[in-house]
Amino acid sequence: MNIAAALLQRQRHHVMFSQSPLHIPRHCRRPSASMHLQWIVHMTANGLLLFFRSLASAPRTVGAIAPSGSALADMITRDINGATGKVLELGPGTGVFTKALLKQGVKEGDLTLIEYGSDFMRLLQQRFPHARVLWMDASWIAPQKVFEPATFGAVVSGLPLLNMAQNKVDAILAGVFNSLRSDGVMYQFTYGVRCPISHLQLQQFGLEASCVGRVLMNVPPASVYRITRRQSAVQVAE
Repeated sequence: MNIAAALLQRQRHHVMFSQSPLHIPRHCRRPSASMHLQWIVHMTANGLLLFFRSLASAPRTVGAIAPSGSALADMITRDINGATGKVLELGPGTGVFTKALLKQGVKEGDLTLIEYGSDFMRLLQQRFPHARVLWMDASWIAPQKVFEPATFGAVVSGLPLLNMAQNKVDAILAGVFNSLRSDGVMYQFTYGVRCPISHLQLQQFGLEASCVGRVLMNVPPASVYRITRRQSAVQVAE
């Protein structure tokens, strides 16, 4: 079996696994208020511990010094709602943006989460059992033809693009915009002072980027960019 076939087989296995709801014992289906609060505290602490453990072991992969705050989550998801349709999230980590998407009215069943970290992937499967959770690298989307064209209405990315090689960012952009509808939008945040997608890359893919806003209260401060196809590129494609 070659490498590509092995990766695809692993991806299919995790897709099937992620679609199976967790079994909840009968005696646990109606927890008391105190039990529910204890569960929330445990899951929050567990997520933070997992984040900092992953940061210590692979800082370039995580790309942040702390989990994203609620203000950043609200900003990056504020233009997405239930009418957007299917939403793809790249690098969801502990699921901060995922929760914000649900709060915006996106159905959990309309979410596809791509996560490379195995520990984060398992946590996401526990927290969002009805979402499609794929354990893979986002740069595999295009070469592996993971999605049909025009599957998603929006993409939310928490990937540390500034930490990645240009050819890897190229592969991610190719997969994202092949999977997006013609009117679809990619939302990307960054800790940098400018858009993490270079001007040359925007030109190459027929894209344009605009800054949605900055969250100074986030740790560290972050900016959100809205990335779309240029109108001329859309017209050529049609």
